[in-house]
Amino acid sequence: MTRQPNPSKAPTLTSIARSLGLSPATVSNVYNHPERVSTSVSERVLAAADAVGYAGPDPVARQFRRGKSETIGIVFTDEMSFALRDPASVSLLAGLSTALQDAQLNLLLLPAGSPVGNSRVSNVMGAVVDGFVFYSVPEDDPHLAAALKRRLPIVVVDEPEVVGDADWLGLDDHLAAADLGRYLSRLGHRKVGVITSRLGRSRHNGPADEEMWKNAVYPVQRNRIHGLREGLFGAEVGSIAVEERFENSVDAGLTALHALLQRDPDITAVCCFGDVLAIGALEGARQRGLSVPGDLTVTGFDDVPEAARAGLTTVRQPLFEKGRIAGEMLLSHPFSDRPRRRYLPTSLEVRSTSGRPNSNSM
Repeated sequence: MTRQPNPSKAPTLTSIARSLGLSPATVSNVYNHPERVSTSVSERVLAAADAVGYAGPDPVARQFRRGKSETIGIVFTDEMSFALRDPASVSLLAGLSTALQDAQLNLLLLPAGSPVGNSRVSNVMGAVVDGFVFYSVPEDDPHLAAALKRRLPIVVVDEPEVVGDADWLGLDDHLAAADLGRYLSRLGHRKVGVITSRLGRSRHNGPADEEMWKNAVYPVQRNRIHGLREGLFGAEVGSIAVEERFENSVDAGLTALHALLQRDPDITAVCCFGDVLAIGALEGARQRGLSVPGDLTVTGFDDVPEAARAGLTTVRQPLFEKGRIAGEMLLSHPFSDRPRRRYLPTSLEVRSTSGRPNSNSM
């Protein structure tokens, strides 16, 4: 006589096996290796499971037993909405997804949240993944520290620069910004302003003096400012006005442009370390009645699709390729015996928003 499982308890593989007088291994084979079980036994097991609402073995538990989840987690310091609307992040995610798709792996988005909010380290510690990609997190980020303790394959994209046993992929931001600085210097610009995304963990929107940017916990921004100044002035010690914005948005670029020119109306070029910020700066220039590039040169960084449409002079980086290569590095991690570092090329895309300074402002 077939015994029915206790209805007061959730059905399990073992309870189904007991009710049918079968071994748990046989029931497990029905779900995991049906070719090992006769059709009549499979039909009995599936009918009994359906009768009590048993959907089969827990896939998470099965993944833990196998040691593989077939899922890669990507962690970035911001909210999920930012990753899905920021064009640079979208391009990188597309490249990463392509690499994982080819390997038949899944992608799990793990936003760490705003750096001024509560930590979400538990998300990283509890994520059922085979490895992590960290995209642009600050130095001493607790989420990265937690992931390193799990001893899973990790690829860090852009920042931080020092990542222990993890692989690293990014740009030579200092060199790329220095090239931009030399280009502006050749045009004759000497009064240059910078609009940068966040330098630290505090929600700061305003001027950033030299001490602030030199101690930034986001080394990408720190290296770009330092490189730009070096390209502009060479061995001389020149000053540039820096305006920080916590959010990377069009509105942030617009308000930062107004703030820079209010502080120093003699600025002839504004370098935005992000095309989204530059699009906002272009709108700010239009609101002030300034001609671009006649009265003001505006440059960006990234070369997202909107940059070309706006005629923006910008530093191009291979965003899609960066994501794809990050995925390939992660997939090849078991075959590497030491942390790898890979630099991707950049190029200066000169378009219509840059030119020589107005003679009246020199």
